[in-house]
Amino acid sequence: MIGITDIGLYLPAERIDTASLKSRFDVDDAFIQRKTGFSSLARKNADESVVDMCAGAFADLEKSHSADIDNIDVVCVCTQNGDKALPQASAMLQERLGLSESCASFDIALGCSGYVYSLTLVEAFMERNGLTSGLVFTCDPYSPHLEAKDKNTQLLFGDGATVTYLSKAPVFTMHKATFATIGRKADALTKEPCGTIHMDGREIFNFSMRNVPKTLKQCLKANNCSFEDVDLFILHQGSRFMLDSLRKSLSIKPEALPFFAGSYGNTVSSSIPFGLKQYLDGDQDTIALCGFGVGLSIASVIIRRT
Repeated sequence: MIGITDIGLYLPAERIDTASLKSRFDVDDAFIQRKTGFSSLARKNADESVVDMCAGAFADLEKSHSADIDNIDVVCVCTQNGDKALPQASAMLQERLGLSESCASFDIALGCSGYVYSLTLVEAFMERNGLTSGLVFTCDPYSPHLEAKDKNTQLLFGDGATVTYLSKAPVFTMHKATFATIGRKADALTKEPCGTIHMDGREIFNFSMRNVPKTLKQCLKANNCSFEDVDLFILHQGSRFMLDSLRKSLSIKPEALPFFAGSYGNTVSSSIPFGLKQYLDGDQDTIALCGFGVGLSIASVIIRRT
């Protein structure tokens, strides 16, 4: 059975201290601590590409699985901010990493829900075609697309990349997933024709509070389990206030639904794998993953330790 074997991470070295932005946006320490929760935000270099960042995540993965990833069958890159319209980022990565020319490659244009979508799609693709080794990359650097005076985005987003190694020797296997799309609210988070990100923070919050609990409950029901059966909930790290509000709404203990992105920010499609990496060697047997945002889109899946 195909499943999650390991995760490689990449964060740029540069950080923006959000305290340095307080005067620009007329906010105080309490706002940063309680609302965003991000004390610093990771920022890529101006000349650092999506392919560069994904290659950095792959280098991290190689530290533990260099012998196992010589024969990759498929490469998927989840991004809405690729380096070029053509060719796809996954093809550029295949060449950059020196992978076999027999390797399948494709991109998935999804944001905050993209990790769960990508996992389930690549797993099904591999199972259907008898493939044994796959790489799922996530990378959505928003920093080049933020408007300098926009508090809603400048205090939230960080840059980063991850790669999840899927194989027949998994740590976690994936089970039934549930999805939702609220396209009528899609304009709440857009990239304008000029290339600038626009976000209606209030609408995103309302969408999340209305729909994330519903989709999570549907996912649990589809997997014949209850909230008490789940050891850990790893949700998209939109902001501390968002996670705290969802935790209270769902009556989940703080340790079971952690906020862990305070030192680097909301990394969009990468936020869930950044958290999951911490628990690969843990004792949590059943974990619920849920991404939500751009689309407006939600995706939830249950993974279980083998």
